[in-house]
Amino acid sequence: MPNIGGIMLELKNVTITRNERVLVKDLSFTVNEGDKLAIIGEEGVGKTTLLKAIMGEKEDITTTGVINYKGKLGYLSQTLKKENRMVTGYHFLFQKEEEYYEKISNFYEIIETLNLNSNILEQKISTLSGGEKIKLGILKILLEECDVYLFDEPTNDLDIETLLWLENFINQTSKPIIFVSHDETLLSTTANMIVHLEQWKKRTECRNTVLKIDYDTYVEQRLQKIKKQTQQATREKRDFLKKQKKLMQIMQKVEYQQNTISRKNPHGAKVLKKKMHTLKYQEKKLNTEKLTELPDMEEGIYFFFEIKPIPNSKRILQITIPKLTVEEKELSKNIQLEIFGGKHIGIIGKNGVGKTTLMKQIYNTLKDRTDIRVGYMPQNYEEILKDYEYVLDFLSSTHSKDISEIRAYLGNMKFTKEEMQGKIQDLSNGTKAKLFLLKFILDECNVLLLDEPTRNLSPLSNPVIRNVLKNYPGAIISISHDRKFLFEVIDEIYHLDENGLLKQTWEEEN
Repeated sequence: MPNIGGIMLELKNVTITRNERVLVKDLSFTVNEGDKLAIIGEEGVGKTTLLKAIMGEKEDITTTGVINYKGKLGYLSQTLKKENRMVTGYHFLFQKEEEYYEKISNFYEIIETLNLNSNILEQKISTLSGGEKIKLGILKILLEECDVYLFDEPTNDLDIETLLWLENFINQTSKPIIFVSHDETLLSTTANMIVHLEQWKKRTECRNTVLKIDYDTYVEQRLQKIKKQTQQATREKRDFLKKQKKLMQIMQKVEYQQNTISRKNPHGAKVLKKKMHTLKYQEKKLNTEKLTELPDMEEGIYFFFEIKPIPNSKRILQITIPKLTVEEKELSKNIQLEIFGGKHIGIIGKNGVGKTTLMKQIYNTLKDRTDIRVGYMPQNYEEILKDYEYVLDFLSSTHSKDISEIRAYLGNMKFTKEEMQGKIQDLSNGTKAKLFLLKFILDECNVLLLDEPTRNLSPLSNPVIRNVLKNYPGAIISISHDRKFLFEVIDEIYHLDENGLLKQTWEEEN
């Protein structure tokens, strides 16, 4: 490994290609101690692929350029490898028995910090909740005492207590951290360096931005740049149309004069011909003017719901669950929930307490109702999507709207032509999340059941989605640990623990 001085990690002119498609092009940056680098960008632009390239993984990607680093890299992936799913926590964390004894004191200190039960060592990983799996992955790389950390969506499924711990950990450690996240609060409170990956020109070209500034400053500067470019493009287009209109009027006038001039006036005809020649040259010159283009940005998604508000007196849900269980294990008890009208309800709680299990029971209670139209976004999208092969199959399965109208909606959500016509399995998780939202619009759903709806969506498109859901006139029941989503979209918060479901205020949870 070449000596790179005080730099902990360095990329020089890195280009990453998958299936002949360039995802990252000529990317260069350096990371030093204390740097907290956030990689942002919309779904499918190559954020996870970039982390894998840094780790040296070559499966299905080609990487050129230079990647150097000092010490040991610790990598938290989005999902555990298949071979790890059936092993116990003990075998996942420790390769040899002596490792356990070497790290035992550190182990118990960390699991207490992460709110993990020590019996996680005996449990198979496949039986753990999504949040518990993330915590186990964090525990593993902390025990390995790495020099540079790479986190891929570390906030996915984490409860709010652990999110706060993670924020503090990122801020307090002097070790550099490179992380991908859709959690705007985490980005705002921790990142001091931004790498923004983008696909533009209908995803035919890629570009990147690297700046050593905090996330909020980057977003503000970006919005100002977009606003300025939009104003300039609009002004230039308006001026162009004015010039074009004036030129066309003059040309029509000269053309009329040419058609009506007397044959006895050859000099006049010659003058008009010359004038028309000059006008056509001016037209050609006008049409070759290079105008400022409207910004091509991921925030440009556009969608809305057209449904009637639900009357406040209408009961949407009344459910009583004496015991909430999974595989005969009791998670919670004495759960009661009653919802009227277009309330937006948020359900929070520690990892493994049964929030997703509760959401599934709510869905099973409501799905066959004929007086409401229910849309369900599960935490594991494949629960629903496994029954459909193509995007258009899924979107056209339960309504009578024609394909052209569906394509218009897909275009508003920035789906490419290939994605519209393609298979669902080829979409990124963030694009699948948008697919569910479009399905709810097309089906005119007036009740939405959402299990972690923002976990896979870009932090730059999330504000648009939050605003739409905030103004959604139907009922929402959502599991979420996204603090901005809870604060902006949700009317009432319920906390699930082993003793039941308790209504709380946002202030109590923050």
